[in-house]
Amino acid sequence: MAVVLEARGLNKNFGAVTAAADINVAVERDSVVGLIGSNGAGKTTFINMVTGYLKPSSGSIAFGSRDITPLAPRQITRLGICRSFQIPQLFSTLSVYENLLVGVGIVASGGAKWADASRHAGTPSETVDSILERFNLTGYRDKPAGVLPEGVRKLLDIAMAMAVKPKILLLDEPTSGVSADEKFGLMDMVMEAVRAQQVTVLFVEHDMDIVNRYTHRVLAFYEGRIIADGEPGVVLDDAEVRKYVTGEARAAGGGKHAAH
Repeated sequence: MAVVLEARGLNKNFGAVTAAADINVAVERDSVVGLIGSNGAGKTTFINMVTGYLKPSSGSIAFGSRDITPLAPRQITRLGICRSFQIPQLFSTLSVYENLLVGVGIVASGGAKWADASRHAGTPSETVDSILERFNLTGYRDKPAGVLPEGVRKLLDIAMAMAVKPKILLLDEPTSGVSADEKFGLMDMVMEAVRAQQVTVLFVEHDMDIVNRYTHRVLAFYEGRIIADGEPGVVLDDAEVRKYVTGEARAAGGGKHAAH
C-alpha cells in the first residue's frame, strides 16, 4: 500500500529536554494509527511537527513525495493534512451550522483566512446539511457552539476538520472528556466518516479500549522515542509498553477486538 506520510530522523529539543528522538515512521494510505504514551512522552509533539505547529530540530517530514518540513500550518492544511484538538477549537458564539460553514468555505475559497472563508462558500447548505447528518449534529444545528455538551463539541471539532476534505486527519485525544456511554458512539461516527472519504487517520488516545477497537496499528511513545510499532494486540502486550505506558496490570495475551 502507498505511503502517504513519512517522518525521517525527527528530533525535537527544548533546551536540555528531548521531546522527540530519532522518529522514523511511514504511514500507509487509508490506515488508522493510534499514538499512545504517558503525558510528555512525545505524542503531541509528533503531531505538532507533522502539522507545522512545531519545527523539528533535525529530520524531515514528507507528505507523499513532497517535503513539508518547512511549511506553515495553513500551507500544510491546504495540502490536505488537518487536525482536531484535545480542547475543541470552535467559534463559541457561532452556531453549529455557521462553524461548519467556515470549514466548507475554506474548501470553496482555496484556503482563505478563517475570517473570510464563509464569504466564498457559494450555496453550501446541502454540503453542511450532509455533514450535520453524518455526524448526528442536525438537532444542534442552530445552537451556539459554546453551549454544547463536551461530546458534541468534540464531534463538531472533528466534523469541521472533515469539512475541509482532508487526506490525513490527526486527532488529539478524541474521547477525552467524553462519557463512557458516548465514547464508542462518537468513534463509530468518526470512523464511518473517514472510511467514506478514504481518509488516513492518526490519533492520540489514552483509552486503551478505544485504541484496541479502532486502530490498525499502534505507535507507543516513551521519552520522545517510539518503543513499539505494530498491530494493537501485539503492541499493547509488549513488555516495555506494559511497563511504561499501560501499566503492569494489563494481562499478557490480550487479543485485538477491532471494528473496522
